[in-house]
Amino acid sequence: MTESNENKQLLHLVFGGELSNLEQVQFRDLTKLDIVGIFPDYASALVAWKAKAQETVDNAHMRYFIVHMHRMLNPSEK
Repeated sequence: MTESNENKQLLHLVFGGELSNLEQVQFRDLTKLDIVGIFPDYASALVAWKAKAQETVDNAHMRYFIVHMHRMLNPSEK
């Protein structure tokens, strides 16, 4: 039995932290990374990402990212 695309979990991780410089993705302190959460789809991850990005808009070094976990868990699937 195969799952339809509608029921398939496409997990996304939202996390962020302060970068050591604006030219690279290298975090200033890995112990202070903000793990926002894991979301069942891109749309809900995007909502969480936007909220966190807006909260930290005054800090130019703070960046949040969305990681497509489903691509890492099943690299052969698109």
